[in-house]
Amino acid sequence: MRVLVVEDERNLADAIARGLRKRGMAVDVAYDGDSGHEMAFVTRYDVVVLDRDLPGVHGDQICAELAASGTLTRVLMLTASGTVADRVEGLQLGADDYLPKPFAFDELVARVQALGRRATPAAPPVLAVADLVLDPARRVVTRGGAPVDLTNKEFGVLAELLKARGAVVSSEELLERVWDANTDPFTTIVRVTVMTLRRKLGDPPLIETVVGAGYRTAEGLA
Repeated sequence: MRVLVVEDERNLADAIARGLRKRGMAVDVAYDGDSGHEMAFVTRYDVVVLDRDLPGVHGDQICAELAASGTLTRVLMLTASGTVADRVEGLQLGADDYLPKPFAFDELVARVQALGRRATPAAPPVLAVADLVLDPARRVVTRGGAPVDLTNKEFGVLAELLKARGAVVSSEELLERVWDANTDPFTTIVRVTVMTLRRKLGDPPLIETVVGAGYRTAEGLA
């Protein structure tokens, strides 16, 4: 899941980002409305965690423009004011959810995860191919009933490939969906991650390289 955190309180923004990354999400951070506005419309995020009172472009404007654009990106609006009137106004602007400060971090994570599920086409609760099973909710992968220990990035790549159901997924798409904006677009990290993932999944191979195009799972193999 790709998440953008737009929050001018740097300590809070960094804390949210760290916590979401520990849950396996790819997270970018903007500390003002101007950069947040630009990032939100350059990259397709699943969820934008958006502070309402931002310097530069106001959070209300970012929220309204995202809603008007027709994007699948979901907006979780944060604010220091938690009155009913403020919540109603935020939702009317196009926010998908509203969380007043201070908040419990576990609740923030749960809301982001719920919004993320609404930001992408519906996928089965459990993803599987052959004897490989991936449970996104429990973050568990098994093959032939035996657990497979994966890093967050390996888990993310495998999930994206399984969701494609045999269609080819390019390295660029994997880089955009699993890594954050700080990743060098010319890096070989996707290729290396797929190589490690193949090794961990064992034989027979379930991931094929399609030269010049990307990768696909066994569902797309002849």
